[in-house]
Amino acid sequence: MIGTVDVALQYGGRTLFKNTTISFTKGNCYGIIGANGAGKSTLLKILSGEIEPTHGDVIKTPKERMSVLKQDHFMFDEYTALRTVLMGNENLCAIMDKKEEYYEKGELTEKEGIELCELEDKFNEMNGWNAESDAEILLNSLGIFDEFHYTLMSELANEQKVKVLLAQAIFGNPDILLMDEPTNYLDLDTIDWLENFLMNLENSIVIVVSHDRHFLNKVCTHTVDVDFGKITMVVGNYDFWYEYTQIRQRQIREQNKKSEIKIKELQDFISRFSANASKSKQATSRKRLLDNISIETDGVSSRRFPFMDFKPNRKIGNEVLQVEGISKTIGDRLVLDNLTFTVRPGDKIAFVGPDPLAKTTFFKIICGELEPDSGSYKWGVTTKNAYFPTDNAAYFDNCDMSLLEWICNYSELYYESDARSWLGRLLFSGDEVNKKASVLSGGERVRMMLCKIMLSSANVLVLDEPTNHLDMESISALNDGLIRFTEALMFSSQDHQFIQTIANRIMNITTGQFTDKQATFDEYLEYEKEHK
Repeated sequence: MIGTVDVALQYGGRTLFKNTTISFTKGNCYGIIGANGAGKSTLLKILSGEIEPTHGDVIKTPKERMSVLKQDHFMFDEYTALRTVLMGNENLCAIMDKKEEYYEKGELTEKEGIELCELEDKFNEMNGWNAESDAEILLNSLGIFDEFHYTLMSELANEQKVKVLLAQAIFGNPDILLMDEPTNYLDLDTIDWLENFLMNLENSIVIVVSHDRHFLNKVCTHTVDVDFGKITMVVGNYDFWYEYTQIRQRQIREQNKKSEIKIKELQDFISRFSANASKSKQATSRKRLLDNISIETDGVSSRRFPFMDFKPNRKIGNEVLQVEGISKTIGDRLVLDNLTFTVRPGDKIAFVGPDPLAKTTFFKIICGELEPDSGSYKWGVTTKNAYFPTDNAAYFDNCDMSLLEWICNYSELYYESDARSWLGRLLFSGDEVNKKASVLSGGERVRMMLCKIMLSSANVLVLDEPTNHLDMESISALNDGLIRFTEALMFSSQDHQFIQTIANRIMNITTGQFTDKQATFDEYLEYEKEHK
Protein backbone atom coordinates (compact mmCIF):
# COMPACT_ATOMS: atom_id res chain seq x y z
CA MET A 1 0.00 0.00 0.00
CA ILE A 2 1.04 3.58 -0.64
CA GLY A 3 -0.85 6.74 0.16
CA THR A 4 -0.91 10.23 1.60
CA VAL A 5 -2.10 11.55 4.96
CA ASP A 6 -3.25 15.18 5.11
CA VAL A 7 -0.83 16.18 2.35
CA ALA A 8 -0.70 19.75 1.07
CA LEU A 9 1.61 21.40 -1.44
CA GLN A 10 2.16 25.07 -2.17
CA TYR A 11 4.24 26.65 -4.93
CA GLY A 12 4.97 30.35 -4.56
CA GLY A 13 1.73 31.06 -2.75
CA ARG A 14 -0.35 28.82 -5.04
CA THR A 15 -1.94 25.76 -3.44
CA LEU A 16 -1.93 22.75 -5.75
CA PHE A 17 -3.79 20.58 -3.26
CA LYS A 18 -4.54 20.52 0.46
CA ASN A 19 -5.76 18.14 3.18
CA THR A 20 -5.26 15.21 0.81
CA THR A 21 -5.63 11.76 2.31
CA ILE A 22 -5.76 8.97 -0.24
CA SER A 23 -4.59 5.36 -0.43
CA PHE A 24 -3.61 3.10 -3.31
CA THR A 25 -3.83 -0.66 -2.82
CA LYS A 26 -2.40 -3.77 -4.45
CA GLY A 27 -4.07 -5.24 -7.51
CA ASN A 28 -5.44 -1.93 -8.79
CA CYS A 29 -4.46 0.50 -11.52
CA TYR A 30 -5.12 4.17 -10.81
CA GLY A 31 -5.40 6.71 -13.64
CA ILE A 32 -4.60 10.28 -12.55
CA ILE A 33 -6.39 12.90 -14.63
CA GLY A 34 -6.80 16.67 -14.48
CA ALA A 35 -6.24 19.83 -16.48
CA ASN A 36 -2.71 20.92 -17.39
CA GLY A 37 -1.08 22.48 -14.33
CA ALA A 38 -3.49 20.86 -11.86
CA GLY A 39 -0.67 18.87 -10.24
CA LYS A 40 -0.92 15.34 -11.71
CA SER A 41 2.82 14.88 -12.28
CA THR A 42 3.54 16.64 -8.99
CA LEU A 43 1.41 14.08 -7.14
CA LEU A 44 3.51 11.28 -8.66
CA LYS A 45 6.69 13.08 -7.57
CA ILE A 46 5.35 13.39 -4.01
CA LEU A 47 4.53 9.67 -3.93
CA SER A 48 7.98 8.78 -5.28
CA GLY A 49 9.74 11.03 -2.78
CA GLU A 50 11.18 13.33 -5.42
CA ILE A 51 9.21 16.28 -3.93
CA GLU A 52 8.54 16.89 -0.24
CA PRO A 53 4.98 18.05 0.53
CA THR A 54 4.49 21.33 2.36
CA HIS A 55 2.41 19.48 4.94
CA GLY A 56 1.47 15.88 5.68
CA ASP A 57 3.10 12.51 5.04
CA VAL A 58 3.46 9.81 2.41
CA ILE A 59 3.04 6.31 3.83
CA LYS A 60 4.20 3.07 2.21
CA THR A 61 4.26 -0.58 3.20
CA PRO A 62 7.84 -1.38 4.29
CA LYS A 63 10.11 -3.36 1.90
CA GLU A 64 7.82 -2.86 -1.10
CA ARG A 65 9.87 -2.04 -4.19
CA MET A 66 8.88 1.12 -6.08
CA SER A 67 9.71 1.77 -9.72
CA VAL A 68 9.30 5.10 -11.54
CA LEU A 69 9.25 5.58 -15.31
CA LYS A 70 12.18 7.91 -16.01
CA GLN A 71 11.51 11.01 -18.13
CA ASP A 72 15.15 11.95 -18.86
CA HIS A 73 16.05 10.18 -22.10
CA PHE A 74 19.76 11.02 -21.67
CA MET A 75 20.20 9.82 -18.09
CA PHE A 76 21.56 6.40 -19.07
CA ASP A 77 23.51 7.30 -22.22
CA GLU A 78 26.73 5.71 -20.90
CA TYR A 79 25.05 2.34 -20.29
CA THR A 80 23.92 -0.39 -22.67
CA ALA A 81 20.21 -1.02 -23.22
CA LEU A 82 20.35 -4.28 -21.25
CA ARG A 83 22.19 -2.72 -18.32
CA THR A 84 19.69 0.17 -18.28
CA VAL A 85 16.80 -2.28 -17.89
CA LEU A 86 18.56 -4.15 -15.08
CA MET A 87 19.05 -0.83 -13.27
CA GLY A 88 15.29 -0.79 -12.80
CA ASN A 89 15.97 -3.01 -9.77
CA GLU A 90 18.63 -1.02 -7.90
CA ASN A 91 19.18 -3.57 -5.13
CA LEU A 92 19.68 -6.40 -7.60
CA CYS A 93 22.11 -4.30 -9.63
CA ALA A 94 24.09 -3.38 -6.54
CA ILE A 95 24.40 -7.06 -5.58
CA MET A 96 25.49 -8.00 -9.13
CA ASP A 97 28.14 -5.27 -9.14
CA LYS A 98 29.49 -6.23 -5.70
CA LYS A 99 29.65 -9.89 -6.65
CA GLU A 100 31.54 -9.07 -9.83
CA GLU A 101 33.96 -6.92 -7.84
CA TYR A 102 34.77 -9.81 -5.47
CA TYR A 103 35.14 -12.37 -8.26
CA GLU A 104 37.52 -10.10 -10.15
CA LYS A 105 39.56 -9.57 -6.99
CA GLY A 106 40.61 -13.21 -6.79
CA GLU A 107 41.76 -13.97 -3.26
CA LEU A 108 39.31 -12.80 -0.59
CA THR A 109 39.62 -12.27 3.13
CA GLU A 110 37.47 -14.42 5.40
CA LYS A 111 35.14 -11.47 5.96
CA GLU A 112 34.84 -10.85 2.19
CA GLY A 113 34.18 -14.55 1.59
CA ILE A 114 31.34 -14.53 4.11
CA GLU A 115 29.91 -11.38 2.54
CA LEU A 116 30.10 -12.97 -0.92
CA CYS A 117 28.15 -15.98 0.32
CA GLU A 118 25.50 -13.67 1.76
CA LEU A 119 25.33 -11.80 -1.53
CA GLU A 120 24.85 -15.08 -3.41
CA ASP A 121 21.97 -16.01 -1.08
CA LYS A 122 20.28 -12.64 -1.64
CA PHE A 123 20.92 -12.89 -5.38
CA ASN A 124 19.27 -16.30 -5.45
CA GLU A 125 16.28 -15.07 -3.41
CA MET A 126 15.78 -12.25 -5.93
CA ASN A 127 15.82 -14.73 -8.84
CA GLY A 128 18.98 -12.99 -10.04
CA TRP A 129 20.11 -15.88 -12.25
CA ASN A 130 17.15 -15.17 -14.56
CA ALA A 131 17.46 -11.37 -14.43
CA GLU A 132 19.34 -10.88 -17.70
CA SER A 133 17.15 -13.30 -19.65
CA ASP A 134 14.02 -11.64 -18.20
CA ALA A 135 15.35 -8.23 -19.25
CA GLU A 136 16.12 -9.53 -22.75
CA ILE A 137 12.60 -10.95 -23.08
CA LEU A 138 11.14 -7.59 -22.06
CA LEU A 139 13.27 -5.70 -24.59
CA ASN A 140 12.38 -8.11 -27.40
CA SER A 141 8.67 -7.83 -26.51
CA LEU A 142 8.95 -4.06 -26.90
CA GLY A 143 10.70 -4.28 -30.28
CA ILE A 144 14.28 -3.74 -29.04
CA PHE A 145 15.80 -6.88 -30.49
CA ASP A 146 19.01 -8.77 -29.65
CA GLU A 147 21.28 -6.67 -31.87
CA PHE A 148 20.51 -3.59 -29.73
CA HIS A 149 20.83 -5.14 -26.25
CA TYR A 150 24.50 -4.22 -25.89
CA THR A 151 24.22 -0.92 -27.76
CA LEU A 152 24.86 2.21 -25.70
CA MET A 153 21.73 4.21 -25.00
CA SER A 154 23.43 7.27 -26.54
CA GLU A 155 23.46 5.42 -29.88
CA LEU A 156 19.77 4.49 -29.88
CA ALA A 157 17.02 6.47 -31.61
CA ASN A 158 14.67 8.39 -29.31
CA GLU A 159 11.75 6.01 -29.87
CA GLN A 160 14.04 3.10 -28.89
CA LYS A 161 15.20 4.90 -25.73
CA VAL A 162 11.56 5.36 -24.69
CA LYS A 163 10.97 1.62 -24.96
CA VAL A 164 14.13 0.78 -22.99
CA LEU A 165 13.09 3.15 -20.19
CA LEU A 166 9.63 1.56 -20.16
CA ALA A 167 11.24 -1.89 -19.87
CA GLN A 168 13.35 -0.56 -16.99
CA ALA A 169 10.26 0.66 -15.13
CA ILE A 170 8.33 -2.61 -15.39
CA PHE A 171 11.35 -4.94 -15.01
CA GLY A 172 10.84 -7.48 -12.26
CA ASN A 173 7.17 -6.59 -11.67
CA PRO A 174 7.69 -3.91 -8.99
CA ASP A 175 5.29 -3.71 -6.04
CA ILE A 176 4.54 -0.06 -6.83
CA LEU A 177 4.79 1.31 -10.37
CA LEU A 178 4.53 5.04 -11.08
CA MET A 179 4.32 6.17 -14.71
CA ASP A 180 3.91 9.66 -16.15
CA GLU A 181 2.57 9.59 -19.74
CA PRO A 182 3.90 6.09 -20.54
CA THR A 183 2.28 6.01 -24.01
CA ASN A 184 4.08 9.14 -25.26
CA TYR A 185 6.22 8.37 -28.33
CA LEU A 186 5.09 4.71 -28.38
CA ASP A 187 3.65 3.15 -31.52
CA LEU A 188 0.18 1.62 -31.34
CA ASP A 189 1.45 -1.98 -31.22
CA THR A 190 3.64 -1.20 -28.21
CA ILE A 191 0.78 0.61 -26.47
CA ASP A 192 -1.39 -2.47 -27.01
CA TRP A 193 1.37 -4.66 -25.53
CA LEU A 194 1.70 -2.35 -22.51
CA GLU A 195 -2.07 -2.38 -21.93
CA ASN A 196 -2.11 -6.18 -21.82
CA PHE A 197 0.99 -6.28 -19.59
CA LEU A 198 -0.54 -3.91 -17.02
CA MET A 199 -3.89 -5.72 -17.01
CA ASN A 200 -2.04 -8.93 -16.08
CA LEU A 201 0.04 -7.24 -13.34
CA GLU A 202 -2.18 -8.53 -10.55
CA ASN A 203 0.05 -8.09 -7.47
CA SER A 204 1.25 -4.54 -8.06
CA ILE A 205 -0.02 -1.04 -7.45
CA VAL A 206 0.02 0.89 -10.74
CA ILE A 207 -0.42 4.67 -10.71
CA VAL A 208 -0.37 6.34 -14.10
CA VAL A 209 -0.82 9.83 -15.54
CA SER A 210 -2.05 9.74 -19.13
CA HIS A 211 -3.99 11.74 -21.73
CA ASP A 212 -4.77 8.58 -23.71
CA ARG A 213 -8.47 7.89 -23.12
CA HIS A 214 -8.42 4.40 -24.65
CA PHE A 215 -5.42 3.44 -22.52
CA LEU A 216 -7.09 4.74 -19.34
CA ASN A 217 -10.33 2.93 -20.16
CA LYS A 218 -8.55 -0.35 -20.80
CA VAL A 219 -6.17 -0.54 -17.83
CA CYS A 220 -7.62 1.55 -14.98
CA THR A 221 -9.72 0.18 -12.14
CA HIS A 222 -9.89 3.63 -10.46
CA THR A 223 -9.80 7.24 -11.68
CA VAL A 224 -8.14 9.92 -9.55
CA ASP A 225 -9.19 13.47 -10.46
CA VAL A 226 -6.94 16.40 -9.49
CA ASP A 227 -9.06 19.56 -9.61
CA PHE A 228 -10.03 22.61 -7.49
CA GLY A 229 -7.02 21.92 -5.24
CA LYS A 230 -8.57 18.57 -4.27
CA ILE A 231 -7.93 14.95 -5.19
CA THR A 232 -11.01 12.79 -5.67
CA MET A 233 -11.04 9.05 -6.37
CA VAL A 234 -13.81 7.26 -8.28
CA VAL A 235 -13.99 3.48 -8.71
CA GLY A 236 -14.08 2.88 -12.46
CA ASN A 237 -12.26 3.80 -15.65
CA TYR A 238 -12.16 7.16 -17.46
CA ASP A 239 -15.50 6.75 -19.26
CA PHE A 240 -17.20 5.84 -15.96
CA TRP A 241 -15.65 8.92 -14.31
CA TYR A 242 -16.83 11.12 -17.20
CA GLU A 243 -20.41 9.84 -16.99
CA TYR A 244 -20.34 10.31 -13.22
CA THR A 245 -19.21 13.94 -13.54
CA GLN A 246 -21.92 14.68 -16.13
CA ILE A 247 -24.61 13.28 -13.82
CA ARG A 248 -23.14 15.17 -10.85
CA GLN A 249 -23.02 18.41 -12.85
CA ARG A 250 -26.71 18.05 -13.76
CA GLN A 251 -27.59 17.34 -10.13
CA ILE A 252 -25.73 20.47 -8.97
CA ARG A 253 -27.48 22.63 -11.59
CA GLU A 254 -30.91 21.27 -10.64
CA GLN A 255 -30.23 21.70 -6.91
CA ASN A 256 -28.95 25.25 -7.43
CA LYS A 257 -32.03 26.09 -9.49
CA LYS A 258 -34.32 24.87 -6.68
CA SER A 259 -32.24 26.78 -4.11
CA GLU A 260 -32.45 30.00 -6.15
CA ILE A 261 -36.27 29.71 -6.33
CA LYS A 262 -36.48 29.09 -2.59
CA ILE A 263 -34.14 32.03 -1.86
CA LYS A 264 -36.31 34.37 -3.94
CA GLU A 265 -39.47 33.22 -2.13
CA LEU A 266 -37.87 33.81 1.28
CA GLN A 267 -36.45 37.20 0.27
CA ASP A 268 -39.88 38.30 -1.02
CA PHE A 269 -41.55 37.23 2.25
CA ILE A 270 -38.90 38.97 4.38
CA SER A 271 -39.08 42.23 2.42
CA ARG A 272 -42.92 42.26 2.64
CA PHE A 273 -43.35 41.40 6.32
CA SER A 274 -40.16 42.31 8.21
CA ALA A 275 -41.74 45.65 9.28
CA ASN A 276 -45.07 44.01 10.18
CA ALA A 277 -45.25 43.35 13.98
CA SER A 278 -47.63 40.41 13.64
CA LYS A 279 -45.38 38.74 11.02
CA SER A 280 -42.00 39.70 12.48
CA LYS A 281 -41.41 36.28 14.11
CA GLN A 282 -42.15 34.54 10.81
CA ALA A 283 -39.86 36.97 8.98
CA THR A 284 -37.03 36.25 11.47
CA SER A 285 -37.60 32.52 11.01
CA ARG A 286 -37.40 32.95 7.21
CA LYS A 287 -34.11 34.86 7.62
CA ARG A 288 -32.63 31.90 9.49
CA LEU A 289 -33.79 29.57 6.72
CA LEU A 290 -32.30 31.90 4.12
CA ASP A 291 -28.92 31.90 5.89
CA ASN A 292 -28.84 28.09 5.73
CA ILE A 293 -29.44 27.85 1.98
CA SER A 294 -26.29 27.80 -0.14
CA ILE A 295 -25.56 27.82 -3.85
CA GLU A 296 -22.78 25.42 -4.81
CA THR A 297 -20.22 27.53 -6.65
CA ASP A 298 -17.51 24.89 -7.13
CA GLY A 299 -18.42 22.90 -10.22
CA VAL A 300 -17.56 19.27 -10.79
CA SER A 301 -14.66 20.31 -13.03
CA SER A 302 -12.63 23.45 -13.73
CA ARG A 303 -11.53 22.10 -17.09
CA ARG A 304 -11.67 24.39 -20.12
CA PHE A 305 -12.32 23.12 -23.63
CA PRO A 306 -10.93 25.05 -26.61
CA PHE A 307 -13.00 25.71 -29.73
CA MET A 308 -12.12 23.40 -32.63
CA ASP A 309 -14.08 23.60 -35.87
CA PHE A 310 -12.67 23.24 -39.37
CA LYS A 311 -14.88 24.88 -41.99
CA PRO A 312 -13.67 24.72 -45.62
CA ASN A 313 -14.44 27.65 -47.92
CA ARG A 314 -15.47 25.28 -50.72
CA LYS A 315 -16.36 21.63 -51.27
CA ILE A 316 -13.94 19.28 -52.97
CA GLY A 317 -14.73 18.13 -56.49
CA ASN A 318 -14.30 14.55 -57.69
CA GLU A 319 -10.50 14.45 -57.37
CA VAL A 320 -8.49 14.92 -54.18
CA LEU A 321 -5.02 13.36 -54.52
CA GLN A 322 -3.39 10.86 -56.85
CA VAL A 323 -0.14 9.25 -55.65
CA GLU A 324 1.90 7.38 -58.27
CA GLY A 325 4.96 5.28 -57.42
CA ILE A 326 6.47 7.53 -54.75
CA SER A 327 9.75 6.25 -53.25
CA LYS A 328 12.14 7.95 -50.84
CA THR A 329 15.41 6.93 -49.22
CA ILE A 330 16.70 8.82 -46.18
CA GLY A 331 20.31 8.09 -45.29
CA ASP A 332 20.72 4.43 -46.20
CA ARG A 333 17.12 3.47 -45.37
CA LEU A 334 14.30 3.02 -47.88
CA VAL A 335 11.49 4.86 -46.10
CA LEU A 336 8.83 4.88 -48.85
CA ASP A 337 8.68 2.17 -51.48
CA ASN A 338 6.65 2.70 -54.66
CA LEU A 339 3.52 4.13 -53.01
CA THR A 340 0.49 4.25 -55.30
CA PHE A 341 -3.04 5.08 -54.17
CA THR A 342 -5.91 7.57 -54.60
CA VAL A 343 -7.49 9.80 -51.98
CA ARG A 344 -11.21 10.32 -52.58
CA PRO A 345 -13.65 13.01 -51.34
CA GLY A 346 -14.82 12.19 -47.81
CA ASP A 347 -11.81 9.97 -47.05
CA LYS A 348 -10.50 10.28 -43.51
CA ILE A 349 -7.32 8.25 -43.67
CA ALA A 350 -5.36 7.31 -40.56
CA PHE A 351 -1.74 6.46 -41.38
CA VAL A 352 -0.62 3.80 -38.89
CA GLY A 353 2.34 1.47 -38.55
CA PRO A 354 5.57 1.26 -36.55
CA ASP A 355 7.63 3.73 -38.63
CA PRO A 356 6.89 7.40 -37.78
CA LEU A 357 9.52 8.54 -40.30
CA ALA A 358 7.57 6.97 -43.17
CA LYS A 359 4.40 8.90 -42.28
CA THR A 360 6.21 12.20 -41.71
CA THR A 361 8.21 11.83 -44.94
CA PHE A 362 5.09 11.13 -46.98
CA PHE A 363 3.22 14.10 -45.51
CA LYS A 364 6.19 16.39 -46.22
CA ILE A 365 6.34 15.21 -49.83
CA ILE A 366 2.65 15.77 -50.64
CA CYS A 367 2.76 19.18 -48.89
CA GLY A 368 5.73 20.30 -50.98
CA GLU A 369 8.37 20.34 -48.22
CA LEU A 370 10.36 17.38 -49.58
CA GLU A 371 11.02 15.94 -53.03
CA PRO A 372 10.50 12.21 -53.69
CA ASP A 373 13.36 10.22 -55.23
CA SER A 374 10.91 8.87 -57.78
CA GLY A 375 7.20 8.95 -58.49
CA SER A 376 4.73 11.82 -58.44
CA TYR A 377 1.56 13.17 -56.84
CA LYS A 378 -1.22 15.38 -58.13
CA TRP A 379 -3.74 17.42 -56.14
CA GLY A 380 -7.25 17.95 -57.50
CA VAL A 381 -7.91 21.44 -58.88
CA THR A 382 -10.56 22.19 -56.23
CA THR A 383 -8.36 21.27 -53.27
CA LYS A 384 -6.70 23.54 -50.74
CA ASN A 385 -4.56 21.72 -48.18
CA ALA A 386 -3.36 22.71 -44.70
CA TYR A 387 -0.44 20.90 -43.10
CA PHE A 388 0.22 20.33 -39.39
CA PRO A 389 3.85 19.17 -38.98
CA THR A 390 4.92 17.00 -36.08
CA ASP A 391 7.86 19.39 -35.53
CA ASN A 392 6.66 23.00 -35.32
CA ALA A 393 9.93 24.55 -34.07
CA ALA A 394 10.37 26.60 -37.26
CA TYR A 395 7.18 28.52 -36.43
CA PHE A 396 8.08 29.39 -32.83
CA ASP A 397 11.78 29.09 -31.96
CA ASN A 398 13.42 32.54 -31.76
CA CYS A 399 10.14 34.14 -32.84
CA ASP A 400 9.75 37.68 -31.45
CA MET A 401 6.13 38.08 -32.52
CA SER A 402 3.35 38.27 -29.93
CA LEU A 403 0.51 35.79 -30.28
CA LEU A 404 -1.63 38.55 -31.81
CA GLU A 405 1.05 39.31 -34.38
CA TRP A 406 1.70 35.60 -35.01
CA ILE A 407 -1.90 34.68 -35.80
CA CYS A 408 -2.35 37.74 -38.04
CA ASN A 409 0.89 36.86 -39.84
CA TYR A 410 -0.29 33.30 -40.57
CA SER A 411 -3.87 34.19 -41.53
CA GLU A 412 -5.90 36.87 -43.26
CA LEU A 413 -7.08 38.42 -39.99
CA TYR A 414 -6.70 42.20 -40.00
CA TYR A 415 -8.52 43.60 -36.98
CA GLU A 416 -7.12 43.06 -33.49
CA SER A 417 -10.60 42.36 -32.15
CA ASP A 418 -10.99 39.43 -34.58
CA ALA A 419 -7.56 38.07 -33.66
CA ARG A 420 -8.35 38.35 -29.95
CA SER A 421 -11.66 36.56 -30.52
CA TRP A 422 -9.94 33.62 -32.23
CA LEU A 423 -7.19 33.41 -29.64
CA GLY A 424 -9.82 33.44 -26.90
CA ARG A 425 -11.48 30.42 -28.47
CA LEU A 426 -8.14 28.62 -28.15
CA LEU A 427 -7.92 29.62 -24.45
CA PHE A 428 -5.54 32.58 -24.85
CA SER A 429 -7.19 35.56 -23.16
CA GLY A 430 -6.34 38.93 -21.65
CA ASP A 431 -2.64 39.78 -21.54
CA GLU A 432 -1.72 36.26 -22.72
CA VAL A 433 -2.20 37.40 -26.32
CA ASN A 434 0.78 39.76 -25.93
CA LYS A 435 3.31 37.16 -24.84
CA LYS A 436 6.01 36.05 -27.27
CA ALA A 437 5.34 33.02 -29.44
CA SER A 438 8.81 31.70 -28.56
CA VAL A 439 7.89 31.11 -24.89
CA LEU A 440 4.83 28.93 -25.52
CA SER A 441 4.65 25.42 -24.06
CA GLY A 442 4.29 22.39 -26.32
CA GLY A 443 0.51 22.26 -25.87
CA GLU A 444 0.12 26.00 -26.46
CA ARG A 445 2.12 25.77 -29.69
CA VAL A 446 -0.14 22.97 -30.93
CA ARG A 447 -3.26 25.05 -30.17
CA MET A 448 -1.79 27.98 -32.13
CA MET A 449 -1.00 25.72 -35.09
CA LEU A 450 -4.54 24.34 -35.05
CA CYS A 451 -5.91 27.90 -34.93
CA LYS A 452 -3.81 28.69 -38.02
CA ILE A 453 -5.27 25.65 -39.79
CA MET A 454 -8.86 26.56 -38.86
CA LEU A 455 -8.34 30.04 -40.29
CA SER A 456 -6.97 28.61 -43.55
CA SER A 457 -10.46 27.28 -44.49
CA ALA A 458 -8.72 24.35 -46.24
CA ASN A 459 -10.76 21.44 -47.55
CA VAL A 460 -7.92 18.91 -47.17
CA LEU A 461 -6.22 18.55 -43.79
CA VAL A 462 -2.86 16.79 -43.39
CA LEU A 463 -2.15 16.36 -39.67
CA ASP A 464 1.01 14.64 -38.39
CA GLU A 465 0.53 13.62 -34.73
CA PRO A 466 -1.76 16.55 -33.83
CA THR A 467 -2.58 15.18 -30.35
CA ASN A 468 1.03 15.32 -29.11
CA HIS A 469 1.42 17.72 -26.14
CA LEU A 470 -2.34 18.36 -25.87
CA ASP A 471 -4.27 17.84 -22.64
CA MET A 472 -7.33 15.62 -22.61
CA GLU A 473 -9.76 18.51 -23.03
CA SER A 474 -7.99 19.78 -26.16
CA ILE A 475 -7.75 16.25 -27.58
CA SER A 476 -11.48 15.80 -27.01
CA ALA A 477 -12.28 19.14 -28.70
CA LEU A 478 -10.01 18.33 -31.67
CA ASN A 479 -11.52 14.85 -31.87
CA ASP A 480 -15.04 16.27 -32.11
CA GLY A 481 -13.99 18.95 -34.61
CA LEU A 482 -12.47 16.38 -36.98
CA ILE A 483 -15.51 14.11 -36.68
CA ARG A 484 -17.61 17.06 -37.91
CA PHE A 485 -15.19 17.88 -40.75
CA THR A 486 -16.85 16.79 -44.00
CA GLU A 487 -14.07 16.93 -46.59
CA ALA A 488 -10.74 14.98 -46.89
CA LEU A 489 -8.39 14.25 -44.00
CA MET A 490 -5.05 12.45 -43.74
CA PHE A 491 -3.55 12.10 -40.28
CA SER A 492 -1.30 10.09 -37.98
CA SER A 493 -1.78 9.55 -34.26
CA GLN A 494 -0.92 7.12 -31.48
CA ASP A 495 -4.29 7.75 -29.79
CA HIS A 496 -6.47 4.68 -30.34
CA GLN A 497 -9.79 6.38 -29.56
CA PHE A 498 -8.90 9.38 -31.72
CA ILE A 499 -8.30 7.11 -34.73
CA GLN A 500 -11.29 4.86 -34.07
CA THR A 501 -13.79 7.73 -33.87
CA ILE A 502 -12.48 9.72 -36.87
CA ALA A 503 -10.99 7.45 -39.54
CA ASN A 504 -12.97 5.59 -42.21
CA ARG A 505 -9.86 4.29 -43.97
CA ILE A 506 -6.63 2.88 -42.47
CA MET A 507 -3.29 2.83 -44.27
CA ASN A 508 0.08 1.39 -43.25
CA ILE A 509 2.82 2.70 -45.57
CA THR A 510 5.75 1.13 -43.73
CA THR A 511 8.16 -0.42 -46.26
CA GLY A 512 7.28 -4.07 -46.75
CA GLN A 513 4.01 -3.78 -44.81
CA PHE A 514 1.73 -1.73 -47.12
CA THR A 515 -1.94 -2.11 -46.21
CA ASP A 516 -4.94 -0.04 -47.32
CA LYS A 517 -8.30 -0.88 -45.74
CA GLN A 518 -11.64 0.89 -45.94
CA ALA A 519 -12.48 0.25 -42.30
CA THR A 520 -12.56 1.63 -38.79
CA PHE A 521 -9.41 1.20 -36.74
CA ASP A 522 -10.84 -1.62 -34.62
CA GLU A 523 -11.94 -3.45 -37.80
CA TYR A 524 -8.43 -2.98 -39.21
CA LEU A 525 -6.82 -4.40 -36.06
CA GLU A 526 -9.14 -7.41 -36.19
CA TYR A 527 -8.18 -7.94 -39.85
CA GLU A 528 -4.47 -7.73 -38.96
CA LYS A 529 -4.84 -10.34 -36.20
CA GLU A 530 -6.65 -12.73 -38.53
CA HIS A 531 -3.96 -12.41 -41.24
CA LYS A 532 -0.83 -12.62 -39.10
